[in-house]
Amino acid sequence: MTPPGSASSAAPFGPREFQLVLLRRMGDFQPGLVEEARRELDASIAEMREANRRWQAMVRAPRGPGELSRYRRVLGEPESRARRTVGDLECEVLRWPVPLWPDLRFEVLAAPGGPAWNAWLVRAPGARGPELRTAADLRPWGCTVDEVARAFPP
Repeated sequence: MTPPGSASSAAPFGPREFQLVLLRRMGDFQPGLVEEARRELDASIAEMREANRRWQAMVRAPRGPGELSRYRRVLGEPESRARRTVGDLECEVLRWPVPLWPDLRFEVLAAPGGPAWNAWLVRAPGARGPELRTAADLRPWGCTVDEVARAFPP
């Protein structure tokens, strides 16, 4: 018999739960927005905490899947794949939709055949980002790191 709460008895962990993990990470900085988004997902605070606990267990599992395998297991096959050169490194770019934020994609950059070295939210192809002229134009969840870097270069 499988003990309650073990991995094989747990409910599936998919895109909804992954979004709850993202929200949990954002909770300290934007609690009001996180609360609204959590309600949109029809999830309780306990569900959000449990999703985060399960994600952390997957990340720390000594014999768990590699990072890219974990993302594929949780999010399915990526919506798009490409190659990108960053400096001298050619990397694989994988993107998944994030239903909570339809204008964004969860992007993972990985060395060819190797580990993921960056994961973040990016603007979806064809989706228009905000016009960023001053710091007052910056709104939580309204722009991506890349958009801010382009608007306010060093």
